[in-house]
Amino acid sequence: MATNESSGSVVRRILLGSQLRRLRESRGITREAAGYSIRASESKISRMELGRVSFKARDVEDLLTLYGVTDGAEREALLGLAREANVAGWWHSYGDVLPGWFQTYVGLEGAASDISIYEVQFVHGLLQTEGYAHAVIVRGQPKADAAEVERRVSLRMERQKLLFSERAPRLHVVLDEAALHRPYGGETVMRNQLQHLVDISEQPNVTLQVMPFAHGGHAGESGAFTMLRFPESDLSDVVYLEQLTSALYLDKAEDVAQYGRVMERLYADSLSPDDSREIIGRLLQLY
Repeated sequence: MATNESSGSVVRRILLGSQLRRLRESRGITREAAGYSIRASESKISRMELGRVSFKARDVEDLLTLYGVTDGAEREALLGLAREANVAGWWHSYGDVLPGWFQTYVGLEGAASDISIYEVQFVHGLLQTEGYAHAVIVRGQPKADAAEVERRVSLRMERQKLLFSERAPRLHVVLDEAALHRPYGGETVMRNQLQHLVDISEQPNVTLQVMPFAHGGHAGESGAFTMLRFPESDLSDVVYLEQLTSALYLDKAEDVAQYGRVMERLYADSLSPDDSREIIGRLLQLY
């Protein structure tokens, strides 16, 4: 299955969930009552409306009946969305090394038309070489055996294919200079990683900027974050904040706008793409 098709299933799940929420709220029906109608809990309705779970056709049919949706065409459109939303993503085969909370992100990443990233600790996963990714994963998962490490590296490399796909997103990354100085792996690994950053920054859909030490304090004081924008007009932008054992997905307009302003300030205060390549090139000479 193509990456865009399987990634699109996550978007369709979120779209269906949001439409079900709007229908429920327009009828003044509580989540508890909706859950009762499909023999489920209030929390199940909440997860459905957030697009965090798959949809059973029977449940969607019963909810549509409860919400007063009787028009055949409208019902079939939403049921068709439910069928498409249940298509398994390519990443499901990595379920042994992919936590549930990150599966949603991988799907959204693959479906996005624009991805904006601020990273501090290390080179972002979408820009990592295989050797660098291996070193990062070993450092972060010291108890993982060799087979698990290789599975995690393979997953990261698979994610990167979207940058070269027919519907590749526009990727704009701001890397803190600290990420370029912090060594992962040996000299060869770092040399290859820095060269890869120079090379991939030449891709027409990739913009790479470095936030230099010389700038001092800057707008990214709250840490790393990712913003995702989608081609579907009725799907809101999402801010992704990763934590150690979970993640936050922010989609409220005021939250997204605040992060958007921070990202714009980071763009303005960071080195230009040409100057960023130059500083990476100078570091490359040290290896």
